[in-house]
Amino acid sequence: MFSSITLTALAMVGSITTASAACTREGLLAAAESYVAAVTAGKIDGLKLATSNFTYMENNKAADIKKGVLTQPLKIDLTRSTADTVACASYTLVISSGGTKPYVLATQIRHPGDDTTIISTIDTIAATTGSLFFNAKKTLGYIQAESWATLAEADRPSRELLKKVGDAYLDMWTDANAAGSIPWGTDCERVEGSQYTRPCGVSLPRGGSAKNNGMRRYVIDETVGSVDVLCSFDSLGSLPDSHEIRVEAGKVKYVHTVTV
Repeated sequence: MFSSITLTALAMVGSITTASAACTREGLLAAAESYVAAVTAGKIDGLKLATSNFTYMENNKAADIKKGVLTQPLKIDLTRSTADTVACASYTLVISSGGTKPYVLATQIRHPGDDTTIISTIDTIAATTGSLFFNAKKTLGYIQAESWATLAEADRPSRELLKKVGDAYLDMWTDANAAGSIPWGTDCERVEGSQYTRPCGVSLPRGGSAKNNGMRRYVIDETVGSVDVLCSFDSLGSLPDSHEIRVEAGKVKYVHTVTV
């Protein structure tokens, strides 16, 4: 069960997600860079947080940003961000494989209206030692080998297709037909924590769970064919989770999962 504070925070996130906003990629990515700088320094001083109605979520719970993962400096090995100009949001992957406590962070940042100079929500799935299939060094090796170049316009999937693919992937545990509806690429790669599968369309769940994966929050970037969905992986026990999928020329190329 979620606390009333968490439910209120999620309602705020949901209202922001569904709002149409004319944000610029440059503004969204600049805000994402400020987040990466905060992770590196272990300080939030450089973040332009909303003075009212700011929400910080860590592992699907409303939390105090001054007591979360941003309070400790991390040596970053890899970071990559995508931008959703419709939802006025960004998604950032951070991998820190060194130090006494390695991390893989999957973070969505949201802004009020179309003002990317102000951050209204930071929503993080923070996986570390003990998380599902966690091995930051292995994950780093797999992700470093991938290509996330901007897609030619003719190869970009529609926003509707990306959301459909993201939802279908999360529906595989409850819907026996969901896996068959996904356009799998013949050379697609799946990285679940540190577990690697190629092609990624094999060994898939086909229903069986009564609990749908809920609390879905989306960042969709057509320019790189990406959809990231933060969720509660209720089919396996209410696990804080991020699923990111890249689609190239209409086919799934990469799947990443970060699960706590």
